[in-house]
Amino acid sequence: MCPTKQKERWMNQQFRYGVIGTGMMGVEHIMNINHIDGASVTAYADPYEPSRANAAAITADAAGFADYRDMLESGLVDAVVIVTPNHTHVDVLADVLATDLHVLVEKPLCTTVADCRFTIERAAKRNAITWVGLEYRYMPPVARLIDEVRKGTVGDLKMLAIREHRFPFLPKVDNWNRFNRNSGGTLVEKCCHFFDLMNQIVGSDPVRVMASGAQDVNHLDEVYDGQTPDILDNAYVIVDFANGARSLLDLSMFAEATYNQEEIVAVGDKGKVEAFIPEMLLRIGRRGEHYIGNAEQHHVSDPRIKFQGHHHGSSYLEHLDFIAACRSGSAPSVDLSDGLLSVAMGVAAHKSISEGRAVQMSEVL
Repeated sequence: MCPTKQKERWMNQQFRYGVIGTGMMGVEHIMNINHIDGASVTAYADPYEPSRANAAAITADAAGFADYRDMLESGLVDAVVIVTPNHTHVDVLADVLATDLHVLVEKPLCTTVADCRFTIERAAKRNAITWVGLEYRYMPPVARLIDEVRKGTVGDLKMLAIREHRFPFLPKVDNWNRFNRNSGGTLVEKCCHFFDLMNQIVGSDPVRVMASGAQDVNHLDEVYDGQTPDILDNAYVIVDFANGARSLLDLSMFAEATYNQEEIVAVGDKGKVEAFIPEMLLRIGRRGEHYIGNAEQHHVSDPRIKFQGHHHGSSYLEHLDFIAACRSGSAPSVDLSDGLLSVAMGVAAHKSISEGRAVQMSEVL
């Protein structure tokens, strides 16, 4: 079908999704799409039968495939969501990018900088949208914090701190996420979200990364095929930016005994803005107007959200923007360069930990 006729059909008919990988996060995407007017999941693919069964239970009349390549050739979908294990992204993307289908690939884009670059080269040869699923920027309090920083509420941003204190990694099929070789490492797999937020909020190029981290608590007594998991469960990561701002990531994956899982704090010469999740709270303190204990406070929501899911409505809002870009032919809001940079910062952080030194971003890019 020619692009013009395809676009005309999308503007007037259901936007048809195919989901590749129907484990926990694949099901999460399906549930979000099920709540979007004008969109539906018409096909899904997963080699693991129990995962296909999970998708079948929540889709109406969708076709199931054991091999995603058969789905790509079926003519049943307009766009695909890739939700496969991290280390498979590069190969699945290579097949999808050989089609004219739009694609949203879950984070991380790939597990290495080289694979990210390979994917970018393949995507440059086509017109369809290629979008990276870095949905944390869509969480309502985070989106509001980004807006407040951009409009000058804190003045000249100097410091940004992101804390995630959460539960350990969940079990996955074949336990793939227990090993760095499959996930890219915790600071790529999990924390690419936060490096993306740093880049969005600071609005400058990261130039140097310093990190300290270890595997101190989680998965130490687990053995798979004779191998013990090697994924980090805690870290501090400091990132220096070209404009002089600095950012800190504070990660603990054995801290589920908490109130807010994520806390983001942006401080400038005129004030401070904080976001708290899942409290869904934003606090604004302006120097000269507020003092300790009396900052302005807002509960933040987005009336467009019809399904909260496990990410506080951010995946739902991400899909709304993705569909709008596909229908209009506009540029993706979260593009491959965003995906590459968030992975590269995680790679630099792991390198800093393993070598015990600060790492220039130029070393990994």
